Amino acid sequence: MNSNIKEWKRGVKDGIPIALGYLAVSFTFGIIAKQAGLNPYEAIFMSATNLTSAGQFAGLTLIAAMATMVEIAVTQLIINSRYILMSFALSQKIDSNTSLFHRMLMAYGITDEVFGASMATKGKLSPYYVYGLVSVAMPGWALGTFLGVVSGNILPSRATSALSIALYGMLIAVIIPPSKGNKLLSGVILVSMVASLLFAKLPVLHTISSGVKIIVLTIVIAGIAAALFPVKEEAIHEG
Repeated sequence: MNSNIKEWKRGVKDGIPIALGYLAVSFTFGIIAKQAGLNPYEAIFMSATNLTSAGQFAGLTLIAAMATMVEIAVTQLIINSRYILMSFALSQKIDSNTSLFHRMLMAYGITDEVFGASMATKGKLSPYYVYGLVSVAMPGWALGTFLGVVSGNILPSRATSALSIALYGMLIAVIIPPSKGNKLLSGVILVSMVASLLFAKLPVLHTISSGVKIIVLTIVIAGIAAALFPVKEEAIHEG
């Protein structure tokens, strides 16, 4: 069997659990997209071209708040900047002779889960393995979005409102596990929550648009934390 096909099939197999997980999360995204005013085509196109849960949820928040294109673009750049680091890491696992075309295709499909599965492979990483992961993960994400949008049209408004609360559960599930036993991260999360509350309640700050709030809070809090408590090189290698 051709080695490329073999790697692709291995990627498909490893990507099935990722796709199933995406199906549940993107279902919630679809419901919220419907509430934000997106039609099914717009929501599915957004999911098929972005593949970033945090970025897409933030994007919907900004769209609903009538944020400017600049605010949305800058927010997406900041939220998704972690993919730059992931791309750097993956570039060290692929063959140095890998063409720019393959590198660009791989970059399109990088998500937290695809990155984790790719880094876990032994030896050199084949682009076709990543293609296998993405070929099931992306349709799973898009399908969940479609089902969510359709459900938003069918289900009663009370039901869709209740399901939209799942977004907050997802965010809690993201931040709680890594913060356990990590006082620094717990502190940063607490400061972020307090700062966000102040921006929402104080007379002057609450008038600032949602996009600017996200940009300012992300840059300031992350920048201060990185400057005061830099991650040591040994810790990076151990992680």
